[in-house]
Amino acid sequence: MDREKEEDSHGRRGAGPYEHTQRGYLVIGAVLAVFVIIAASTIVFGPGLVPVIVGGLMVFLLALFSTLTVRVDGGYLSLAFGPIRLFRKSWPLFDITSVVIVRNPWYYGWGIRWTPHGPLYNISGYDAVEVILSSGKKFRIGTDEPEALKRAIERA
Repeated sequence: MDREKEEDSHGRRGAGPYEHTQRGYLVIGAVLAVFVIIAASTIVFGPGLVPVIVGGLMVFLLALFSTLTVRVDGGYLSLAFGPIRLFRKSWPLFDITSVVIVRNPWYYGWGIRWTPHGPLYNISGYDAVEVILSSGKKFRIGTDEPEALKRAIERA
């Protein structure tokens, strides 16, 4: 779900809460590939316990890391992975001192990673916003719309 009000009472675009959900097509594709392999092995070798366990783990992986939802609203910048949103993180907006659009190198990967710039929360792609807190700590949030996320954080 993507949401940003079109205009506020002064006619400015982009006022209001921001929420964007990005899908991790690489994770989804990898899980689907594993399901194809499981189905093929079940047809060739017959049903077994291992394919059922692996299939269950793949479903759990999809539930945890198939999407990344970022929200700026209610005084917080927050993120949540997956449709069940088991992993969530949030930061008060008053604690944010700056936001910069960055591009991560390919080897930073996807998921929750530790980088030389602090934690990276990423589901797909290389674009991100780097957030610096008043404590000096940094972190990055991967997004396919870095300009809109940066603008939403700065506006809030």
